[in-house]
Amino acid sequence: MDWLGRASLSFTTAPESLQLKGKDGTKTDLLSVVKDTVPPCHLNPLLFNGHLQTCWTAVGRSAPETHYKRRIFEADHADFSGSYCVDFVSRPSEEPADDTLPPRTTYFTDEEKAAMGSDDSKPMLVVLHGLSGGSHEVYLRHAITPLVESGEWEVCVVNSRGCAMSKITTGILYNARATWDVRQTVKWLRKTYPNRPLFGLGFSLGACILTNYIAEEGSSCLFKAAIVCANPWNLEISNKMLSSSFIGQNLYQRVLGTAMRQLAATHKDEIIKYTNIDYNTLTTLTYLHEFDRAYQCPTWGYPTEDAYYRDASSNDSLLAVRIPLLCLNAEDDPIASKWGLPRLEAAKNPYTVLCTTSLGGHIGWYELSGGRWHAKPIFNFFNRMAFGIESESISHDRGLHQEPKKKEAGYSQMNFDPLRRRMNVNLDSSPN
Repeated sequence: MDWLGRASLSFTTAPESLQLKGKDGTKTDLLSVVKDTVPPCHLNPLLFNGHLQTCWTAVGRSAPETHYKRRIFEADHADFSGSYCVDFVSRPSEEPADDTLPPRTTYFTDEEKAAMGSDDSKPMLVVLHGLSGGSHEVYLRHAITPLVESGEWEVCVVNSRGCAMSKITTGILYNARATWDVRQTVKWLRKTYPNRPLFGLGFSLGACILTNYIAEEGSSCLFKAAIVCANPWNLEISNKMLSSSFIGQNLYQRVLGTAMRQLAATHKDEIIKYTNIDYNTLTTLTYLHEFDRAYQCPTWGYPTEDAYYRDASSNDSLLAVRIPLLCLNAEDDPIASKWGLPRLEAAKNPYTVLCTTSLGGHIGWYELSGGRWHAKPIFNFFNRMAFGIESESISHDRGLHQEPKKKEAGYSQMNFDPLRRRMNVNLDSSPN
């Protein structure tokens, strides 16, 4: 029972969790590591439900002052050209503020870009933000600051195309299946920092993208471990749950739709130049699903927004994950509905642990002190996986926990492919 903000915790994983080996030689497993690193969840009792926790994000804007250096990347994918930007956490810059960038963000100079790369072995965290957000987001800065301040970690944020005051150079923005920019970034990091162990962290829509990416990579994934927070696992369910209630439709759908309408306004000239979409129609849209219907569907080739939601959801992708993955969700999240949580899928895959809190809202998790609870398990889990677990001992090709397939008459020999998509995307970025 929840009492005065004391949320209950629940953990779901396979009957036999992934076996791990500590750097001191001790044996453990993923579930034990998660339970050791996820602390009790004591939240602000005045924000006693998911709506209050979620809406407080518009008020509780104080956050650590994170500084970034930005690098622009030209996409190397044959089918999805364009540019995107990655913000690297850095020391405060002595350069004057740049009004074309988010606060405390400057561009790398040509000399600084040429000097990037090292042989050090500091762990590096790759972060993906939520819908229409960026590296400046409050929830993101709360999460990464403890890692940065420890002096043990390097951090970068992959900004979705058009977000965080970045410019688009094609008509394509991003969607929940848009995994190629993070894929290109991870490959670049591996080449540029060959000895750094890489880790992944995603929030909301970025959590959906990250889960899809990790699943697509399978046993070849370059991340040692990852965390996804407030993933709206089943986008179709989340959309229908929002549309079925007055507050869901007239608050959350409206706020999210307004954010995407403003994003389109920022890139008005590019949208008119690179697409045949009627920009004036975009200015009249109110709800997120309307924007997805008017913009995402025609630019990505989906016939309806529901077809997009079904194709881009990451609940099935969870079955194909082959690295240690911690999934954090609040059961009272009004956006990432609890009815879409992949409990059954998590119970089949030893590489994943779904941890739910009974309170917390959508990336709220506000504590009475003003801090954010999700920063604690993020800090604890990543440090344990980076410095306490022997990553080379992890097997990346274990099968799922399921009954052996029977070959006698009466049993189908078909195989379920969790990555089978309706929109065919070539994951190979080679232009040839």
